[in-house]
Amino acid sequence: MDTRPIGIFDSGVGGLTVVKQVMKVMPHENIVYFGDTARVPYGTKSKDTVTKFSLQIIRFLQTKNVKAIIVACNTASSNSLEEMRKAFDLPIFGVVVPGVEAALRATKNGKVGIIGTAATVRSHAYEEMIQKKNPEIQVFSKACPLFVPLAEEGWTDNEVSSFAAKRYLTELVEKGIDSLVLGCTHYPLLKRCIGTTVGDAIKLVDPAKATAQQVMAFLAQQDQRNESETYGTRNFYLSDRTDMFGFLCQKALKQPYEAEIIDIEKY
Repeated sequence: MDTRPIGIFDSGVGGLTVVKQVMKVMPHENIVYFGDTARVPYGTKSKDTVTKFSLQIIRFLQTKNVKAIIVACNTASSNSLEEMRKAFDLPIFGVVVPGVEAALRATKNGKVGIIGTAATVRSHAYEEMIQKKNPEIQVFSKACPLFVPLAEEGWTDNEVSSFAAKRYLTELVEKGIDSLVLGCTHYPLLKRCIGTTVGDAIKLVDPAKATAQQVMAFLAQQDQRNESETYGTRNFYLSDRTDMFGFLCQKALKQPYEAEIIDIEKY
């Protein structure tokens, strides 16, 4: 048995959707979460900057004695995962591979839509991995940069988010996709709005669930599961205070949590 926590980080509070899935499939695991709220969004930044931020965060999480890390940020996963794995002797999991595998299981007509930040779409990580596994699949990608600030503001299902969703997603619907990968961990917070926009015929694929299942399988294989009979502890850290943290905890995790503010630049 290994009671050390699982570290999870994101550019902001969107990674709470991954925390939700980890809590669901591994309720006894301890969790340390870091949200880089001072520097969100990552999707508009260069690969070098995203890599620098990610390495700082992992150094912080190491101080919490984590046994594994989930990069709950599609931008960091698609741009910097290889650099992270080279720099640290820790199991580090991204969200892209589980998202790809879930998309391949979901599609029936071979037309898959990907939405993400500009940096995620620019990396072509999803397209390349999907077509490597199945060259017959058609992939249509669309950057939706406004979705992250809308989620961070808690504007997840109102007139503004609905207008943005229609502007972003109409062309994907017209391509005939039957599945849509929510290629940013903020996007499940807008799931109702996105689902209403694209319609019931298009399956929404959330990589968070597949990622949590992948980590659970790895820990079981390595005999590192926390086999305690009590629920795990959940500790949250942010790089800047945000009024939306409590609101989004309630929305994603169905209960309030407090977050400690740290100076991530020290790491």
